[in-house]
Amino acid sequence: MPTLLTGDSQVEFRIKALDSSHGVIACVLDAVDEADARRQLALKELKVISLEPVRRLRLLMRPAQLQLAVFSQQLVSLLDAGLSLVESLEALAERESSQGTKRTLDRILARLYEGQTLAAALAEHPATFPELYIASVRASERTGALREALTRYIAYQEQADALRKTLVNACIYPAVLLIAGVLVMVFLMAYVVPRFSAIYEDVGSDLPMASRLLLQWGQLIDAHAGAVAVSGLALLGGAFYGFGRPAVRAAIGAWITRIPAVGRQLHIYQLARLYRTTGMLLRGGMPAVSALQMTAGLVRASSRTAFAAATQAVREGQSLAQAMERHGLTTPVAARMLRVGERSGNMGEMMERIAAFCDEELARWVAIMTRLIEPVLMSVIGLVIGVIVVLMYFPIFQLAGSIR
Repeated sequence: MPTLLTGDSQVEFRIKALDSSHGVIACVLDAVDEADARRQLALKELKVISLEPVRRLRLLMRPAQLQLAVFSQQLVSLLDAGLSLVESLEALAERESSQGTKRTLDRILARLYEGQTLAAALAEHPATFPELYIASVRASERTGALREALTRYIAYQEQADALRKTLVNACIYPAVLLIAGVLVMVFLMAYVVPRFSAIYEDVGSDLPMASRLLLQWGQLIDAHAGAVAVSGLALLGGAFYGFGRPAVRAAIGAWITRIPAVGRQLHIYQLARLYRTTGMLLRGGMPAVSALQMTAGLVRASSRTAFAAATQAVREGQSLAQAMERHGLTTPVAARMLRVGERSGNMGEMMERIAAFCDEELARWVAIMTRLIEPVLMSVIGLVIGVIVVLMYFPIFQLAGSIR
């Protein structure tokens, strides 16, 4: 059975069709959905007899995904060099070594040859091009400023990645420290303490209460090592599964936001994402209401009602600054900057400045908390390990004192 590999989607369709000579052919075709598969067959002048999806798990040899930031930078460079959009995409497709990415670019070019817009062609590949990227391109097509739209998206992505990298880097060392401390405590309780319990077995009730409890726990873990290991793995697997559930993540997020200092910084992080994305869309020429609707997915569940009310207020003619401030979607500084942006008519750029201000405030808070958490965590882990060691050796100290 021949295979027509013409798409980058994970969905395959098994096809039976009539060719121009009325012969029946069977093939497998990759497409985004059924409508896309029928469109591809129509371009090949094939009449569909049957079409059914075939889903396969591709765990090995997954096709490489298009690197959106690199693609955008290369496209901007070619446009700056004087090439047209079609010529630029043709050049990128010719030099692409990944077959999956090359097929994606070829399909985009095919849509452009048919007379479709670039935004419409990109919209057929939602797994590669996010909705925000497509919206930026669509807005630029109204003003003829594609290069500027791509440049703004590249800057937006770099700033978002920088903020995400700052947060991730701040969590790495405490996480490693915590894991190392837990592993040391597990080693002490599962291996060292049971050995000491065998040494102190003859002492019996002469041991201090705390030491006796510790040794009993060690003996229990040693006697049921298999069950403890299975329980630990099950608990770890359950934790991973739970964090993968949206409802669990939402509940944990709602609990974290109740912590005053952390909740405020999470609100600032949300505002940074919201203002940066909305500002980029406004600078690209998108209306305010459409830009707000596009960024609704960036708002936490606890703030979506307020954000929807603010969007409705703007739709009804209320100023953006008043709507955002009234529904708690600003900070005191952000509210002033929004009012200035409305008076100057440069709301998009002002929103991006608000996002940069929020980023700086969040980065300072993360740096302070990192310097604070690391010594506190080390002290707590050291204290727990020290207590375990002291309780193990306390009978020896007691015996040495009685000998003296």
